[in-house]
Order: sequence, then structure tokens, then C-alpha cells
Amino acid sequence: MGLTLLLGIFFACVVLGMPVAFAMGIAALTAFWYEGFPLLITFQRSLSGISVFSLLAIPFFVFAGELMLHGGIAMRLVRFASALVGHVRGGLASVNIFSSMLFGGISGSAVADISALGSILIPVMKERGYRADYAVNVTVTSSIAGIVIPPSHNMIIFAVAAGGGISISKLFLAGVVPGMLMCICLAAAAYFIALKHNYPAEPFPGWRAVGKASIEAIPGLVTAVIIVGGVLSGVFTVTESGAFGAIYALCLTYFVYRSLDWNGFKTAVISAVRTTAMVMVLIGFASSFAYLLALYQVPDKLSSFMLGISSEKIAVLLMINLMLLVLGMIMDMAALILICTPIFLPIVKDLGMDPVQFGIMMLVNLGLGLCTPPVGTCLFVGCAVGRIKIEETLKSIWPFYLAILVALILVTYVPAVSLFLPSLFN
Repeated sequence: MGLTLLLGIFFACVVLGMPVAFAMGIAALTAFWYEGFPLLITFQRSLSGISVFSLLAIPFFVFAGELMLHGGIAMRLVRFASALVGHVRGGLASVNIFSSMLFGGISGSAVADISALGSILIPVMKERGYRADYAVNVTVTSSIAGIVIPPSHNMIIFAVAAGGGISISKLFLAGVVPGMLMCICLAAAAYFIALKHNYPAEPFPGWRAVGKASIEAIPGLVTAVIIVGGVLSGVFTVTESGAFGAIYALCLTYFVYRSLDWNGFKTAVISAVRTTAMVMVLIGFASSFAYLLALYQVPDKLSSFMLGISSEKIAVLLMINLMLLVLGMIMDMAALILICTPIFLPIVKDLGMDPVQFGIMMLVNLGLGLCTPPVGTCLFVGCAVGRIKIEETLKSIWPFYLAILVALILVTYVPAVSLFLPSLFN
């Protein structure tokens, strides 16, 4: 009865349009009251959930990404990508995807990627004869590279949800190859569609132009090197690397590029504070919610149910992926990481799957959910930037969904895709 009450109130609140964080908080509060616990426990569990040192890295990561978004880094990355890959058929689509891979490695945010790159590239693609739905589809699906390619604050959330026993530096390394693989799959889908519709290719500007564009883009890319390299080398902790990355981003955009004005700085600060507050409230209430799920033995019961259907590793992982895909269509990514990690991680561990591999699998899977209706944040933002209806976009987005699914299958069933780089640094 307690579990029914917990889940029933949670889903009822979500259906009514309440933010997921508050839905979890109200459901947890009600379940604690039903079980006869002091209601203060709800808030004690919430506070303990955010009293984790590694979570201090999240505001620094978010702030660095916002500074890059409002400080002119995106335009320089687009110029570099255009000079390097713009000459292939449907070149602006490849530029879009390659820029997302580079910018994602700096901002770690899919929405920031769409806001920065979409506002630049979607209008240009329309002017060059690309269909609006194609431009939006490429922008939306490639944006989730920022979730997988380090640094990503979602990796920190996963590590916390997993109980803190997973190395964030290993997660950073594990995300590199899957993120690049996903972009390659998307580029292949975009290329074949470009051939079908005879989209144009940009003229190759010459290697001198490529070199000039790379020189302008490299200082921005150093932000990711500072954050990721500092963690991997052991010079910084994750939190310290995030702080140094934010300081570097501020100095670069204000003193070197001179593209960050006072209004841009205020907007970056406000956006970073808002995002951090949302994430922390979500983590806090999710901690109480996850405590109750463990109390009601949900992981054990779900594990028994799934293993009762099939004990084969391939089948169980397929069921987990299907559940995550469905949940990703209706719930926020961070919330699902916090709820589903304690449930599914013990199951995959029993199957012999490395927790780091599972983390990357979950990020790729839930990243796809950001591009799908009815709650696909990236899909809504992309359509707003591209000024196109979601219905028009969904008619032609399926090749890009298939491309991401190919990457997801490889990450799920080929451990080396995500574990090769971490193994080199053991």
C-alpha cells in the first residue's frame, strides 16, 4: 500500500503538470506520513542527498557553459567546423554535428548547444536551401552529444545516484568514444538524406583558412582540456577543475575574445543559478524518493520480475533499455538518473556489466528521450529556434533516431566502446 501511494501520488502530480522535483517531494512526504515516520525525515534525507562534496562541481560546470554560450565561443567553433567538414555533401549538416561535438565538450549541456548553435546554423541552413525540418532535426539530435562527451554534470549526478563508488574521471573517459560514435552515426544519416535531397556542399576554403579557424577555436577548446585533463592528471579534484574551468572561461571571453559584455555576464550568472537550483532541489527530493524505493525493496522486486521473464544478459539489457526509452519520453533526464540508477544498477552488476558502461548506456538512452515527445526539452527548444511545428519535425526525424539507436546498441553490447579509454588509464 505504501509503494502504491508513493508511485500513485508521484505520477498523479506529474500528469497534473507539477515539476518532477516537487512531485517526488510530495510523494515522499505522503509515504513517510503513511508509514508513521516523522515528517522531518523527508527533509533530512533531502539535505543529506545534496550534502555531497562532488556536487559542488555542478554550478561551476554550468557557469562555464553559460559563459561560453554568451561569450562568443560558439561562432568560432562553427567557423572551425565549417572550414574542416563543410565541403562534404550537405556540408552544413556536418558542420552542425561537428560543432555540437566540440561545443558539447565545453558546455556539457544539450539545451545550451541548441540555443547557441541552432540560432546560428538553422537560419543559415534555411537560406542555403535546406528544409527547415532537416535543419532542426540535425541540430536537436546532435545536441545530446554534450550529455555524453565530458565534462557533463549528468555524469556527476549518475555517480552520486550510484552511491559515490564510481570514479567521475572514468565516466569522463568512458563518454568520449560513445559521444564521437553517436556523432558519426548522425553524420552518416545526415549525409544520406543530403544525397537524397541533393543538398549543396560548401566550397573548401583551403588549409590556410582551416588553420586560421583552428587557432581561433583552440582557446575555447582548452576549457574542456582544463576540466577533463585536470581531473585525469590528478592535479585537480572534479570540483576544483570546474572552478578553474569557469575562471578560464570568464578570462577568455572577457579579456581575450572581448565578446562578453556586462549584460551577457549577468545573463550567464542568472541562468547558472537557476539551473543549479533546479538540479539541487531535484537531487534533494530524489534522495528521499530513492530511500523509500529501497525501503519497499523495489530494486529486488523488479530484478526478480525481469529475471523471471529471462535470465539472458542480452534480453535483460534490452528490457532495461526499453523501460528507459519509454520513461525518457515522459520524464526529465536528471530525475530519471536519480530514480532509475539505484533500481537498475544492482541488476546489471549481477549480470557482470561494468557500472561505468551502464552509466554511459543510460546517458545515451535518456539523451534520446530529450529529442522525443511529449517531454523532449531539446525537441521543443529546437523547434522554437527553427520556428517550425513539432509535428512537421517528427515526420522526418526517424533516420536520426535510428542513428542514435545504433550507437546505443553498440554501447550496450560492446563494452570496449565505453571501457577502452578508461582501461588505458588504470
